[in-house]
Amino acid sequence: MALTAALGSEQMDALNKCKVLMVGAGGIGCELLKNLVLTGFTDIELIDLDTIDVSNLNRQFLFRKEHVGKSKAEVAKESALKFNPDAKIKAHHDSIFSSEFGLDFFKGFTIILNALDNRAARNHVNRMCLAADIPLVESGTAGYLGQVNPIKKGVTECYECQPKPPAQKSFPGCTIRNTPSEPIHCVVWAKHLFNQLFGEEDPDEDVSPDTEDPELTADAGKAALDAEAKKDAIGGIERKSTRAWAVETGYNAEKIFNKLFRDDIKYLLSMETLWKERRPPQCLDFHDLPGKGNQSLSVRSTDVWSVQECADHFSRCVSKLKQDLAGRGDNGMLVWDKDDHHAMDFVTSVANIRAYIFGISLKSGFEIKSMAGNIIPAIATTNAIIAGVIVMETLKILAGKLDKCKQVYLNRVPNDRKRLLVPCALDPPKPKCYVCSSKPECSVRLNTSKVTVKTLQDKILKGHLNMIAPDVEIDDGKGTILISSEEGETEDNEEKFLSDFNVGNSTRLKCDDFLQNYTLVVIVVQEEKLEGDAEFEVVGDMSECHPAEDEAATSTNGVSSSAKQTTDEDDDLVVLDDLEIDDTKQAGVENSESRKRPAEDLEPPVMAKRRAAEGGDSEDVIEIS
Repeated sequence: MALTAALGSEQMDALNKCKVLMVGAGGIGCELLKNLVLTGFTDIELIDLDTIDVSNLNRQFLFRKEHVGKSKAEVAKESALKFNPDAKIKAHHDSIFSSEFGLDFFKGFTIILNALDNRAARNHVNRMCLAADIPLVESGTAGYLGQVNPIKKGVTECYECQPKPPAQKSFPGCTIRNTPSEPIHCVVWAKHLFNQLFGEEDPDEDVSPDTEDPELTADAGKAALDAEAKKDAIGGIERKSTRAWAVETGYNAEKIFNKLFRDDIKYLLSMETLWKERRPPQCLDFHDLPGKGNQSLSVRSTDVWSVQECADHFSRCVSKLKQDLAGRGDNGMLVWDKDDHHAMDFVTSVANIRAYIFGISLKSGFEIKSMAGNIIPAIATTNAIIAGVIVMETLKILAGKLDKCKQVYLNRVPNDRKRLLVPCALDPPKPKCYVCSSKPECSVRLNTSKVTVKTLQDKILKGHLNMIAPDVEIDDGKGTILISSEEGETEDNEEKFLSDFNVGNSTRLKCDDFLQNYTLVVIVVQEEKLEGDAEFEVVGDMSECHPAEDEAATSTNGVSSSAKQTTDEDDDLVVLDDLEIDDTKQAGVENSESRKRPAEDLEPPVMAKRRAAEGGDSEDVIEIS
C-alpha cells in the first residue's frame, strides 16, 4: 500500500479508470496480480488455460496444496481478492487463442500485460495488441535472468521485430536410434517411443535401429541388412512399425520390453562396425534384470531408479497409458505432457533402461524432467522482481510517459556500475518487420514442385510465421484460393504441390488471418535445393534472398526450417522441444510457466544490447522471451 500512497491524484485516477488484461497466472503472473491489486488497479481480467500442479507451489504463492488440480486463473483471482476485496477481477480458464478473445475483446482494455511462457502465445498477443493499438508490456524470466519490454504500435519494436532462430534443435537420427552416448539422447528416444506407442506417429521419430546409418558403408552393415530382408533372423521379429507391434501384442509390457531392449539391441549388435571403437550395448531380458527382488517403487523425483524399478514403472505406465488411449476412441492419441505423471514416469523409466544398455549414467526423475521439458529452474525472487518492474513500466505508460519507458534487464551478476537491473532505451519498429510494418511482406525460398499446400499451411504459415487460421489467395489476377480456414473448403488441395497451382518464382501469396486481424504477403522464391536439405527458408524481404558475400556470413534474417535440423556436432546441443506449447502443435496451452521456465533462443541484437548494459561481453547471456 506504500506505493499507492505515494501516487498522485492524477495517477490514482488513471488507475481507477484503467482496465487491465493480464495473460498468464504462473510464476510471473501470481506476483504480478498481487502487485496490481496492492498498487490500486481495480479492474482486471485474467486469462490462463492451465491448472495448478504440486510443482508450482514452491514459487506461485497465490496457490496452496488444496488448490492442486484447479484453474490457475480462478484460484489466482480468489487469492488476490484477499489482498484487495474492492478489486474487480474476472478470470477466464481458457486459451488466449480462443475466438472469444478477438479484436473487439482486446480493444476493451487500456493495457495488456503478458506473463507467458511460450513464444506462440506471445506472438499472438503481440499481433492482437498491434491490431487493437493497445500498449503491451512483455516479460520473461529464466533462472536468475529476466527482462521487461514495453511495446507500442508505431513507437517501439514489436515482439517479432527481431528474427528468432528455430526453437527446436535435434540430434542426428542415427545417433538417437543406434549409438546414443549422452543421457539426453536416451530422453529424446524415450519421448519418440511415447509418440510411437500412444501419440502421433512420425516416421522421423521411429525408434527402430537405423539401417541407413552413415557409418554402415560398403559391407559394414550387410549382415544387418540381410537379416532385415529375411525378417529378423536373430530375434525372430518382423521389422514393422512400433505401433503395429504394440497393437498386436495388446500393449503387453513384457513383449514390448523384450522387443525394444533385447531383440532390437541384438539387431544393433549385428552391425559390427558400429562397435569397433565404441562400447557395445548389452541386451536385457524382462525376467532377468539388475536389481531383481527389489519390489519397492521409489517415488521421490530425486531418486535414481534401479533397472528393475524402471521395468516395474514401465509396466505400470504402459498399462495406464493403454487405458488412457482406449478412452480417446478408435483414432485417438495421447499428447506427451511432462506434468502427466504416467507420461513422465514412462519417459524416465525408458530413458534410464536405454541408458543402462549403452553404459550411460542413469538420472533421477527430476533430472530427466528437466531435460525432457527443456527446463531452467525457476527462481521465485526473479519472478517477484520482474513483476515489480512490469508495474513500474505500466505506471509510466498510463501517465502518458512512454518516452520514459525502458527495456529493463535483470542480470545474473552486477554490471560495472554495480547494477543488477539495467534499463535500456526502447528501439523503434524495424522497417521491414513482417508483422508491424505498414505493408508486411516476407519471402520464402522453396521448391514449388516438392512443397505441398499442407506444408505451406502447417509448417510455414502456422509453424514458422505463427498464424492461427490462415486463408491464402494467389495474387494471379484470378483470385485462386489455395487455403481456406473454413473446414473442408480446400481440403482437396492439401496433398497437391504448389506447382500444381502455377505457383512459381516471384508468385505473391496473400495470406490473411482474421483471428489476428493480420495480413501478410508471402513472396515465393523458387529454389531447386536448399542447403542442408531444408524444406524451406523464410527471409525478411526479397533483397535478403541473395545477400552479398561479405554480408552472408553475418546475416541473421534468414532462418532455415527442416524436418531434420541436424549437424555432425549436435551432441553438445540441448533439445529445445518447447513442450510448454509444442511451439505450434499445442498452441492452446499458453501458461504452465513451464513449472520451470523454458530457455529460449538468443537474438544477436538483444545480446549486443545486454552486453552493452552489463559493461562487457558475457558468454552466458541469453535473451529471455
